[in-house]
Amino acid sequence: MEKRIRVKNFLDDTGIIDLQIRLVAGSSGIDREIRVGDINRPGLTLAGFYDFFAYDRIQIFGLGESAFLRQLSETQKRSVLEKFFSYEVLCCIFTHDEEPDRIFLEFADMHGVPVFVTKKDTTKFTSSLVYLLNEAFAPTVTLHGTFVDVYGIGVLLIGKSGVGKSECALELVERGHRFISDDVVQIKRVDEQILMGSGSPLLKHHMEIRGLGIINVKDIFGIRSVRDRKRVELVVMMEEWDNNKQYDRLGLEETTHGILDIQVPSIMVPVRPGRNIPIIVETAALNQRLKKLGIFTARELDRNLQESLKREGIGE
Repeated sequence: MEKRIRVKNFLDDTGIIDLQIRLVAGSSGIDREIRVGDINRPGLTLAGFYDFFAYDRIQIFGLGESAFLRQLSETQKRSVLEKFFSYEVLCCIFTHDEEPDRIFLEFADMHGVPVFVTKKDTTKFTSSLVYLLNEAFAPTVTLHGTFVDVYGIGVLLIGKSGVGKSECALELVERGHRFISDDVVQIKRVDEQILMGSGSPLLKHHMEIRGLGIINVKDIFGIRSVRDRKRVELVVMMEEWDNNKQYDRLGLEETTHGILDIQVPSIMVPVRPGRNIPIIVETAALNQRLKKLGIFTARELDRNLQESLKREGIGE
């Protein structure tokens, strides 16, 4: 489904990044919808080249655009702006605290195009704005699971309800690792190969432990025991031990779990009484860190064994 975000909601609620903007004109269009997660610099457009004018994007007026408008006579400026605002321009943002003149504000109010001014320079503002747009328009999925940061690796624990995901995460937090989310994990594809996981704002830092109830991890274990988001780098699929099922004992083959069309490394961990699942997850996270460095223990052992057999003439 196509994402649509209102200009007012997007620019008023930008999270941790302060865009430092103020509205100077076009307040009647503040509820316009942002439908494209990108921006446009209208320098060529103002100069008369409209063939590829991306009017449905946020228009960024840097020092170049502002200087171009200033050097125009009033008659020229009105002609340029009449053409510019004949399109359904989404909104305009002037950087470097460059206040647009009376004529520009007049056209903006007439056509209901919101105009903002920011104190930030163009490069820094554009970088922040593109980041926020990418976040807002990133494909998103909500999964049932528990998400923890183990040795710097974002580990997503998934499995049937009651298999022990929350208890495993609680033990990991007790061992010094960081909790991100329980039960509801929101995952965004912020890049072609990057998934970022976070918790629901409503359930943030809370965990359900059967027999104990709802607990606040941050309040119990301290601020260092939690974090808001992390890259998803390993999926641990937990299931009840099945005696009739063959589980991987060597780890020679890489298995993955697909999330938002990205294949994430995964392992299957069978659960039964007596197995220390938290330490298995810790070891899996450390092993994943080694794999990122190009060190595949199982494959190296297999290669060494094959070379040893060849030297001894076995299997020829």
